[in-house]
Order: sequence, then C-alpha cells, then structure tokens
Amino acid sequence: MFNKPRLKKELSELIVDPPIGIKVNIKENSLNILEAEINGPKDSPYEDGVFKLIIEVLKDYPFEAPRINFITPIYHPNINRIGRICLHMLNKSTEFSWKPMYTIKHALVAIRNLMDCPNPDDPMLSAVAKEYTTNKDVFEYKAKKFTKMYATMRRTNTQ
Repeated sequence: MFNKPRLKKELSELIVDPPIGIKVNIKENSLNILEAEINGPKDSPYEDGVFKLIIEVLKDYPFEAPRINFITPIYHPNINRIGRICLHMLNKSTEFSWKPMYTIKHALVAIRNLMDCPNPDDPMLSAVAKEYTTNKDVFEYKAKKFTKMYATMRRTNTQ
C-alpha cells in the first residue's frame, strides 16, 4: 500500500496552498483517486480553458508515478485523444523518470508547463507535433478551437 502519511501531507498542501492555476480535490473520499483542474497557461492557446484531469495514486507511490490522464479533450502533441500524457517525469524508463522525491504537485506543475511548452521531439501524436513545428499558426488555431469547445470557462486560483 502507498505511504498514507506522506500522501495525506501532500494532499493537505495541495488543497490549502495549491500551485498557481491548479486545483486538486479528493474524489469519492478515496485517497488514491483525485481530480485536478489546470488553468490553461497565460499566452498559450489553452489560456481561456480549464482542463480536468484524473489522478490515480498507485500502490507503490511514491516509488511509482501517479497515473494522470486528461479528462477534458485537448489538442496537444504530447497528449492523446484518450488523455494519456507523454511526459518523461511520468515514465519509468528514462533518466528523467519519476523519482520518490517528486510529489503530485511536481507532476501537475510539469503538466501545466508542458501545456505551455509542448515537446514535439517526443510526441504522443506525431501529426500534431509536425503541425506544431511546421505550421504553428494552424496548430494554435486548432488548439484554441478545442479549448473553446471542450474546456470549461470556470477558472481556478490565479494565473
């Protein structure tokens, strides 16, 4: 089972003092299922949206990364249509992969940063990555359109 005291401390800090633009709630009174909302970063195509994510804290946490998926559809080269995220921090097989010293807060901040600065060199969707690198105006148009269609307009704490 995961480290309950550590997780409780992390959740308390996330709820009382969340990172800018991020909100976390415990889902259904279960410590291992959380919901998060991330405000689209300022000056990004996601700026006017609020993106919902689901976080599953696995039994080997903190030695294993939490499983985090977008619920809100997003047009992004590193996030696929079912919400899976390609982010080294959340993987097991790279030198930049999850380490026990990381927290859920670190992961959410990294995801928000990824929204602002996509990594087209390690895409989940190669066609979107190519568009991002070769025709950024079209990419941004589509990303803004997705944001307007799917992301709610309710904002969490400030940018």
